[in-house]
Amino acid sequence: MRTFASIDDFCSEVGKHLGDSPWETIDQQRIDMFAEATGDHQWIHVDPVRAAEGPFGTTIAHGFLTLSIVPVLLSQTFAVDGLTAYVNYGTDRIRFLRPVPVGSRIQARATLAAVEPTALGRRATITVEVRLDDGGRPACVADLITLLIA
Repeated sequence: MRTFASIDDFCSEVGKHLGDSPWETIDQQRIDMFAEATGDHQWIHVDPVRAAEGPFGTTIAHGFLTLSIVPVLLSQTFAVDGLTAYVNYGTDRIRFLRPVPVGSRIQARATLAAVEPTALGRRATITVEVRLDDGGRPACVADLITLLIA
């Protein structure tokens, strides 16, 4: 876990690697809970028997489940002291490059891509790669935009 002493210290890291999160296992229960919360019960996610005969040989996590875990992974990667709030602002360029099979372990790799001043604080763009522990290409790449309020 990397801790920045101030918003200015954090903002001085533009273009640099912020860190890698701990590994997180994606189990069937989490996939099923996401399906229940979103109403997306497509068999490729929730039917292990049918998915075993499908293109990936097992169930896979929803792409948006993978993306929705990223803020938690980032909170385990770095912190900025002195903030009043750290608020999701939006996303740019989200790509789901390969599936996350059930039982996989994922990790977020974060790079601070840009920082802009706003009336409330700073708007930071963090490029995140969600990686699988097999060392292959990322499962997801996205630019997350966060509002840092001092």
